[in-house]
Amino acid sequence: MKIDWKVKVGIAVLILAGASYGGYRYYTAQQEAKQAANVQTTQVQRMNLKSTVSATGTIRPVDSVEVSSKITARLASVLVKENDTVKAGQVVATLDAKDYAAKRDQAQYKVTNTQAEYERIKYLYSIGADTQKQLEDAQMNYDTAVSELSQAQSDAAETNILAPMDGTVVGEPKTVGTMAVSTSDNPTVIMRLANLSTKQIMAKVDETDIGSIKDGQTATFTVDSFPNKTFTARVSKISQTDTSNTWDTSSSSSSSSSSSSSSSSVIYYYVTLDVDDPDGVLYPGMTARVDIETATRENAVAIPLSAVKTDSQGSYVVIKNPDGTQENRYITTGIYSDEYVEALDGLQEGEEIVTTLTTKKSSSSSSGHPGGPMF
Repeated sequence: MKIDWKVKVGIAVLILAGASYGGYRYYTAQQEAKQAANVQTTQVQRMNLKSTVSATGTIRPVDSVEVSSKITARLASVLVKENDTVKAGQVVATLDAKDYAAKRDQAQYKVTNTQAEYERIKYLYSIGADTQKQLEDAQMNYDTAVSELSQAQSDAAETNILAPMDGTVVGEPKTVGTMAVSTSDNPTVIMRLANLSTKQIMAKVDETDIGSIKDGQTATFTVDSFPNKTFTARVSKISQTDTSNTWDTSSSSSSSSSSSSSSSSVIYYYVTLDVDDPDGVLYPGMTARVDIETATRENAVAIPLSAVKTDSQGSYVVIKNPDGTQENRYITTGIYSDEYVEALDGLQEGEEIVTTLTTKKSSSSSSGHPGGPMF
């Protein structure tokens, strides 16, 4: 039997359609299998969470002082060296005293003379030989000489430089022969003393985090000198003004500076932490990388940060149902740790959630911090 060409064409079309449909079904099945293989899930679980604020600061002694002179003279001797321990009142240096000793001696000679003159005129006044004006002038000359002697004696005594506190000499003192200048605005610093038994960290905290910091909060920190050792500290003071005082608009120049600073840089606040250093291994000036514990939650419903997404409606996770289907579920988040976030509602322990999306692009974008500050 001869088959009509139209029938042949129809058969060919059916064969091609069937092959195309089979290929499509095969491709779809392969993609679904590949997609399913790329999806990673985890179960909602309970754990203890800790939220922290990270900051960087500098270690410094609680008590320190710059030792300078009250008079101007050259250093005659320096009796201590770097790292020496001194006591309050100890002589740590001396100044050239020749000029001040000479002024003291001159002042003493003047006192002796004016006193003798005063006694003579006082006697003459008592017998009516001198006037009251002469007596008053003699009295004034004598009192002035006594005052000048007191100042000269004080200046001579200041040639001995005394330690104002117990402490350790930090840094090299000035050398003998240096001119110690006494001025109110820029005196010569002969040496620095510090009490190294108690130390603090002066840390700079971002304005977005400062509201979480409270007095008494505990912290841990590391320094580059001991990368494998963790030290502890405690918040003792929170500055009420930012590090640049950008709020101060008392003058036009400060106002302009404040506006420029606030618009071009991040605002920081100083937070002071008392340091535990029983072994005395921390030195002033070391950089401390601090983690301040701001909140803890025991037995919290927790999910990985990578599982949380956000949109205009809020934070949500993708739930994988027992039948393999997926759905978005909105949640309320609580505290954040480095890798997990607390789910205050919307989830039950044991539920399965998607932690990795099906494409590399989506997976990369989900690794950011969703809907909350990253600590």
